[in-house]
Amino acid sequence: MTSVSALLDEWVIDPRKKQQIQSIHVIEPRESQTVPFPEDLNETIKAALTSRGITELYTHQASSYLHARNGNSITTITPTASGKSLCYHLPVLQSIAEDPKSRAIYLFPTKALAQDQKSDLNHLIEATGMPIGSYTYDGDTEPGIRRKVRTNGNIILTNPDMLHSGILPHHTKWVAMFENLKYIIVDEMHTYKGVFGTHVAHVLRRLRRICQFYGSNPVFICTSATIRNPKELAEKLTNTTHTLIDNNGAPSGTKYFLFYNPPVIHPTYNVRRSAVLEVRDLAEELYKKGLQTIIFGKSRVRVEMLVTYLKALVSKKLNDKSIRGYRGGYLPSERREIEKGLRNGEIRTVVSTNALELGVDIGQLQVCIMTGYPGNVASAWQQAGRAGRRQGESLVIYVAQSTALDQYVVDHPDYLLGQSPEEVRIFPENMLILMDHMKCAAFELPFSKDEHYAEFYSEPLLDFLKEENVVLQTANKWHWMAESFPASNISLRSASQDNVIIVDQTTPTETRVIGEMDLFSAMTLLHEEAIYLHQGAQFQVEVLDWDEKKAYVTEVDVDYFTDANIAVEMKVISNDRSKQSGRVELQFGDIIVLAHPTLFKKIKFDTHDNIGSGPINLPPLELHTSAVWATFEKPQQANTHLFADAMVGAAYALHSFIPLFLDCDHKDVHVVPQIKSVLDEKPTFFIYDSYPGGIGLAERMMDRFEELVEESIEQISVCPCLDGCPACIGAQEANIGLKQEVIALLNELVRA
Repeated sequence: MTSVSALLDEWVIDPRKKQQIQSIHVIEPRESQTVPFPEDLNETIKAALTSRGITELYTHQASSYLHARNGNSITTITPTASGKSLCYHLPVLQSIAEDPKSRAIYLFPTKALAQDQKSDLNHLIEATGMPIGSYTYDGDTEPGIRRKVRTNGNIILTNPDMLHSGILPHHTKWVAMFENLKYIIVDEMHTYKGVFGTHVAHVLRRLRRICQFYGSNPVFICTSATIRNPKELAEKLTNTTHTLIDNNGAPSGTKYFLFYNPPVIHPTYNVRRSAVLEVRDLAEELYKKGLQTIIFGKSRVRVEMLVTYLKALVSKKLNDKSIRGYRGGYLPSERREIEKGLRNGEIRTVVSTNALELGVDIGQLQVCIMTGYPGNVASAWQQAGRAGRRQGESLVIYVAQSTALDQYVVDHPDYLLGQSPEEVRIFPENMLILMDHMKCAAFELPFSKDEHYAEFYSEPLLDFLKEENVVLQTANKWHWMAESFPASNISLRSASQDNVIIVDQTTPTETRVIGEMDLFSAMTLLHEEAIYLHQGAQFQVEVLDWDEKKAYVTEVDVDYFTDANIAVEMKVISNDRSKQSGRVELQFGDIIVLAHPTLFKKIKFDTHDNIGSGPINLPPLELHTSAVWATFEKPQQANTHLFADAMVGAAYALHSFIPLFLDCDHKDVHVVPQIKSVLDEKPTFFIYDSYPGGIGLAERMMDRFEELVEESIEQISVCPCLDGCPACIGAQEANIGLKQEVIALLNELVRA
């Protein structure tokens, strides 16, 4: 097996690769920083740690223990694989050693992570020999076991969804836990962002309200990968004051960070070879050299394309499972099998969406390949942390796509390596989400006359629910009166409660469910005639039953995949704020976005040529959100024939560079141009939040719009193409004069 450093030595002298290697950066190893066990730590726990080869604690583990034991809620922020789990295991186990009735809730963002952490925790508990009940409680927990969990569970490992709909509404069955709850653990806190994080913030407010009812005041222990605002996020999530622990004492091995730009295949238009095909070739070489590799793709389709390509390496080996895909939508049993295969080395290459960014134990991987910029710096470091988790030498390869932001990153590696990760933002003030959880809170416990719901003044909100006939006001309380069970109708993770189930009917006598998908994704990936890719196999969608939320697929053998287009329509509901910026009028308010899939294209494998198309007949999905819109007069000198294309190109550039100014993922915000706006028929750019009700991102762009335009002008101007390309204005083909027209249009926006 080739070592990482030996591989790099080969590549830097390889005639082809050295042309594409933009730069190589070395992150030096660091020694561990440790301190002795705390004096008050139970001797049995010390012995258990010693039996696992742990004779001292890392500095951040010791600090976390001491603060938590002193009753301070804490947020511990250290890199991947730095032993964060002991930061909460130790104070929890110590409290149970002192009082066997003591309880703790461990909250993980996914069921998979809870199952993984349960295994690690149980090994530690077994080593102590103490009679501690540790159980996962999620949708897969057998009904017969649930009562045992409620009565005997010292530690309950669950997820926000189960806490929201399975525990809090039934708190009377959990009296023993709520009366003795000492700790609430919020692991992987950085995942709680956007609409999901905002929902979770309200779930935790409801949890604290119930704890107060039962007389407990638990300490929060939050852990996170590196983000810019960990303390602020923790305090906003939990509505409590936190102490930040960031004195990382964990060691790390040498990490090489390689920035790789695919070759230009059309010099005139500055079009580069597909990053997917380039990653395929690199991964094939790494596989043959015996280096265990994880490849991150930005979408389900890209993951399945890469799996399809790479499985050709083992197509002649019967039942070979050394190359696998991993993403949301796979069945839990399949994901557990893949995780085990990575740990024991049976799987040598795995292709994943960001589903494997989280701290599921997948063992020691030597190489991580990013197929394009993950969307934010925090995700990039999470993905990079998947290689070299056991302190060994590791390699991270960033393969740039032809998009504007990818090319910016590959040309400015310090953007990724030299700055702190983004802020993670939530918006508990989102009125749609707030009112949903007010309903849940009223169902769980009546509201008293002068009671506040967390930091929110309750009375006007409850008066609104009273008008909706879901709460009843008595002399000094509001009681839930509707027949419905509110939590069952509220999804924490999306605007829609429903997923589409994917049914394989290749063998009519043995139909089976092979996955599931959210509604928005299903519009473009599960329409009739779509090719659905699953672990390298191709399935054609024969029927999409939109009403029943089922897609019926049949396995096929074709040499293409499908991609779909979506048309977007805007409706302005309210205008809450406006300002003048140069020649642009900026306005902020609420809008409705109608997303409608229009047609799909058939894209040939290997060449990625378009070989056909067809219509999609599905109803539109509606999103109610907040937006900023920039309206201006059409420039008199504008080229009439190019103006529409220039608007599209300018919108592409603006959208590409928003992450530089908002510290967000590019998927969190969208930019849509309208040549004649729905308001006054003037040219307009709409910038809107991708989440129902909005989470405050678009509004922040109102004050930085001019900076965004100037950055876009600079990046388009320095691009070496002649008339526009995917790396600056998104153009896929030549359009003489378009690039200069886009620059002129953007200059008009900032002209005084």
